[in-house]
Amino acid sequence: MTDRSHQAQETVEPSASFEPYLQLVRSVLPRATSVALYDAAGRLQWTTDGTAGPDLHDLVENALQAGSPEGPGQMRLLEGGLPVYLCWLRDDREQLMAVVVVVCRASGDPDSRARAFSIAHALLRPVLECLRRELLSRTAIEGLSRAVKSRDRDLELLLGNGTADQPASDGGDELKGILLQAIEQVGASTAALIVPDKSIALLRSKDSKNKSRKDTQLVARAHRQLLSLAQIRHGPVIINKLAPDSAMGILPYKILSCALRSTVGKTIGVLALFREDFGELFTERDARLAGILARKAVGIIEISYDALCGLYNRPAFERRLWLVVPTTRGLRHWTALYIDVDRLHVINDSFGMHVGDSVLGKLGELIRLRLPPGALAARISGDRFAVALPTQLDTAAQFAEALREGAEQLRSSHDGSRLDVSLSLGVAPLDTDAGELMHSLAAAETACKAAKDRGRNRVEVYESGDASLVRRFTDIKVLGQLRTAIDEGRLWLAAQLILPFAGAESQRPHFELLLRMVDADGNSVGPDRFLSAANRYQLMPEIDRWVMNKAIEMLKPHAQLLAP
Repeated sequence: MTDRSHQAQETVEPSASFEPYLQLVRSVLPRATSVALYDAAGRLQWTTDGTAGPDLHDLVENALQAGSPEGPGQMRLLEGGLPVYLCWLRDDREQLMAVVVVVCRASGDPDSRARAFSIAHALLRPVLECLRRELLSRTAIEGLSRAVKSRDRDLELLLGNGTADQPASDGGDELKGILLQAIEQVGASTAALIVPDKSIALLRSKDSKNKSRKDTQLVARAHRQLLSLAQIRHGPVIINKLAPDSAMGILPYKILSCALRSTVGKTIGVLALFREDFGELFTERDARLAGILARKAVGIIEISYDALCGLYNRPAFERRLWLVVPTTRGLRHWTALYIDVDRLHVINDSFGMHVGDSVLGKLGELIRLRLPPGALAARISGDRFAVALPTQLDTAAQFAEALREGAEQLRSSHDGSRLDVSLSLGVAPLDTDAGELMHSLAAAETACKAAKDRGRNRVEVYESGDASLVRRFTDIKVLGQLRTAIDEGRLWLAAQLILPFAGAESQRPHFELLLRMVDADGNSVGPDRFLSAANRYQLMPEIDRWVMNKAIEMLKPHAQLLAP
C-alpha cells in the first residue's frame, strides 16, 4: 500500500478538453461508467467525475509496479466484480506515457474475463489512438512553450540593464543585480563575483535572508582556484563533478565559472555560479547565459571603476554617494576626504608617465586596503582622489593621517634617483541634511588646497573659524558664478564722475571705471565679492582684457572729445 491508498479519494479539477472522450468511450463501450487518465508514474491527470478512490489508485500502481507493461493493456477487477480496463498509451519510441482506465458495470459472466479485454480494446482502439495523438501534441506544444519562454528569458537577460528589480539595501548596486539575475535566470543556488584588483568580492545566495557561513566558506575555499582557472580558460567552464584530486578539494557543488575579461582582453576576475550536488547539471545554455552576465558585469565595472587604481570614477562615486548617504541621514556621521598627490608632474617629467601611473595604482591600492566598511573612494581626476567615510571628523582626520604616512612608505629609488611620494589631504564634514553633498566635497577640496599652500605632505581639517579656509571655500563657490557671468556677458562697467576742485588749472572732468557683475538673480555684485576668486584661479588676465576692450568700445564713439 502507498501513502495515496490511505487517502479517501484524490480530487482533480475536471478538464473540459477531455470530456468528449467520455462520450466516445460510451459510444463504443456502453457498459463504461467512468474514465480516468494517469501518467506513466501513476499520477492521476484527469477523471470524468472529478474524483478517484484509493482502490483505483492501488490497482493502477500495482499494475505499473509489476514491471514494464507489455501488450496493449490488461483487465483487473475492483471490489464487487467491477471490470476495469487498463490501456497503455505509448509515444512514438514505444515508451509508456499514459494509462487510460475505463471502469465498467459487471457483465455477470465470470468466464468472459479472458476475452473481455481483447474485445474491449478492439472497440476502444480508435478512441485511444485519438487520445494518444492529442497527448503527443500537447507534449510537443508544452515543449515548444518552454523553449519559447526560455528564449524569452535569454532575450530579457541579454537586453536587460543588469539591475535587480528591487534595489539592494546599500543603494541598488548593479553588480549585485547581476548576481540576482544569475540566481533567477540560470538557477544557481549561490553566485559570487570576484575582482581582486578592485577589491570586489560579492556573494549572493538563493535564500538571501539565510545566507549561511557555508556559502562564504565555499567561496573562500574555491576563489583562488577559480581565478586561476579564469586566467587559463577564457570561456565558461562547467564542472558538474569535481575530480577527487581537485585543488578545490571535495565540494558538494556543481560549478559554472566564467572569466571576466576586459575590453583589452585582460582577465580581471571571475563570475562563479554554484548548484548543490543533488541539483540539475549545468548545461551549455547555462554557460551561454552566464557568459552574457559576465560581459554585463565587465561593462558595469569598466563604466564605474577607474582602470588604473581600481577605485570608483567620479560619476560612479557621485551616484553612489547620492544613493548611500541620504539613506543613513540621522543615523551616522559622514566625512569627506579630498586627496591630492604632491608634485605628480615632477615624477612624470623625471621618471616617465609609466612611473607616475604606477604611483597612482599603488596609492589606489593603499586607499582600497585601508577603507573601513561602508566607505566609498574614487579617483576623480588625474592626481586627485576623494573618500567618503561613515565616521566622525576626528576619526576621519586620523584615517587621513594614516594614508599620508602610508604614502610616504612608497618612496623608492629609480635609476639611481630618489622617488618621493607624498599626499596633501583635506578633511571636511559631509552635511547629510543639507542635500548638497558636492558642496561638502568642495569644503574638503578647500582644506586640501590649504594643505598644499602650507607646505604639502600634510592634513588640513576644514573649520569655519579659519578665515583663510573660509575665504578659499567662498572663492570656490564664486568661481563658478564668475565663469558663467563672463560666458553670458553679465559683466558691466560703470563710470563714476571725478570733478576737479574749484580753482584747479584744468577743469576737464574725469571718470573712474568701476567693474560690476550681475548675478543669476539680476543683482549687481561688486568686485570685493569676486576679485579674490579671480586672482586665486588665474582669471584676472581675462577680466583685464575684457575691461580694456569694453572701455575702448564705449569711448570710441566719443573719440573727438578725447583730443588734447
